[in-house]
Amino acid sequence: MERIITTDNASQSQPETATRAVGKRTPALTALLTAAVLTYALDLGSKLMAVSRLEGQEPVAIAGHVLTLQVFRNSGAAFSSGQAFTAVFTAIAIAVVVAITRAARRLQSLPWAVALGLLLGGALGNLTDRIFRAPAVFRGHVVDFISVEHFAVFNLADSAIVCGGALMVLMSIRGTSLDGSVPQDRQGRSILSPR
Repeated sequence: MERIITTDNASQSQPETATRAVGKRTPALTALLTAAVLTYALDLGSKLMAVSRLEGQEPVAIAGHVLTLQVFRNSGAAFSSGQAFTAVFTAIAIAVVVAITRAARRLQSLPWAVALGLLLGGALGNLTDRIFRAPAVFRGHVVDFISVEHFAVFNLADSAIVCGGALMVLMSIRGTSLDGSVPQDRQGRSILSPR
């Protein structure tokens, strides 16, 4: 006696759809993780090198007095701002990491992935300093060592955060969402084309 088992087309298409969605998401998630890990590794490595070779030394001139390398311990935010709010910036960095982790579930756009990866890697880089450096846990001072005359002293994490933020602004202006979709009224338009 033969049993014939019928299947519903709707139930068959769900696994395929789910598999397709995961497949689409994989390159974006890979890009996010790659950007985050590279940013974090470069930031951490550069800070370790700066502390071991530059701290307590005379500034190293890269481009005259315009660009120098010299270690500063920063209790504030990016570019030495808000130095009285170290614990607040630590909490903000943790919130950024959590928000990016949650947003990654909807992520399918490679430019958004790179932007969020830069932001995540930079936030983790400075958060590592806040947690593990003196004077205390969650109040640690961030190592800054790139000094631009008449501008600021910063590190690679700060640079990654600024670049990631700028890319996010560009993607927002273009109307590209995390899933890579663009509203129909913006499709085919250049950012510079008249409205």
